[in-house]
Amino acid sequence: MKILVVGGGGREHAIIRKLKENREVTKIYALPGNGGIASDATCVGIKATDIDGIVTFAYENKIDYAVVAPDDPLAMGAVDALEAHGIPCFGPRASAAVIESSKVFAKDLMKKYDIPTAKYEVFTDSASALEYLETAPIPTVVKADGLALGKGVTVAMTREAAKDAVKSLMIDGKFGKSGARIVIEEYLEGPEVSVLSFCDGDTVVPMISSMDHKRAKDGDLGENTGGMGTVAPNPYYTKDVAERCMKEIFLPTVAAMKAEGRPFKGCLYFGLMITKDGPKVIEYNCRFGDPETQVVLPLLESDLLTVMKATTDGTLKDTEVKFSDKCACCVIMASDGYPAHYEKGFEITAEDGALEGVFVAGASLEDGRLVTSGGRVLGVTATAATLKDAVALAYEKVGKIRFENAYYRRDIGKRALEAQED
Repeated sequence: MKILVVGGGGREHAIIRKLKENREVTKIYALPGNGGIASDATCVGIKATDIDGIVTFAYENKIDYAVVAPDDPLAMGAVDALEAHGIPCFGPRASAAVIESSKVFAKDLMKKYDIPTAKYEVFTDSASALEYLETAPIPTVVKADGLALGKGVTVAMTREAAKDAVKSLMIDGKFGKSGARIVIEEYLEGPEVSVLSFCDGDTVVPMISSMDHKRAKDGDLGENTGGMGTVAPNPYYTKDVAERCMKEIFLPTVAAMKAEGRPFKGCLYFGLMITKDGPKVIEYNCRFGDPETQVVLPLLESDLLTVMKATTDGTLKDTEVKFSDKCACCVIMASDGYPAHYEKGFEITAEDGALEGVFVAGASLEDGRLVTSGGRVLGVTATAATLKDAVALAYEKVGKIRFENAYYRRDIGKRALEAQED
């Protein structure tokens, strides 16, 4: 069976590693892949946003199943295009991917179907937004409507910071068309939880919960990034919270999308905040999170390809999805300066065995050497019977991997471990 995976980061590396466990898989292509993925799949230099190129390659190479992992090609209709050529896919069609590609759509959906989320206002011009901020409650949250590499959200603790965020998006055009329309929403407080889920349009099966660390610096300081590390499971996601989320958020969201004529198939990511009033949705993603995938999939005991095909075929309710009771930790090794300016092209070296279980996010092969080529370079992941041991093992691996300009947070998992002690 020949599989195609669209994307080229740590998330895709984790997906490919898991797909390789299925004995029916004879070949995996990664488009475009990266230098680390090349050890687990055949990388083809076609960009994830080159929909025509992806479809042509898939058709000519008689691909049996495709996995579209990143948000951009999903929003652009990669699944629609592949399916139109008879190639079954994991991932939502563009009409359903809008749940991530438009924050306004997502907020309006939640309002219409009484799914708990923060109060919000939508703005299409900067003058109105800035006028609103003169009297709006502070802190507040400013979000670009469209896709912005996971960096289109500003948690503004002051009125000036909120105004600066509006100007950056709507006047300076930091994220182009994605910031032409914005959402300004209520600031929520409480622990955050990420829950990825398999969906087939009717059935939703949550995966093990995780805790992301978005800020660049220790102590949750610095700029927002695509994610500096993750742990799973999330101690704040208790049995009672999980039951409320299923009843009040997960099932209503899937039902709402179906009612809107946009049935969601693939991985639906719920970004949640556990407030004093109960769990509320911060955001939806239409795909596996990055780096959440790097801690969730290593704990999946069921066959990933079988589960993915069940989402495509609409048979998820009859498919076993089982996770280990172990814990996992992923520490991102990044290029110093990320997410702003950083240098690349530095060779990655490691002690024997240290790269085992490491997912490569931003590295390329040059003359047989693995060199840095991105902001987030490696996802150093470890699993263990306890979260404390998983965190310790991940950092032990980090200490055995080197490249010039390497930077990583030293407190991944700290909040989760403190929560376990409370």
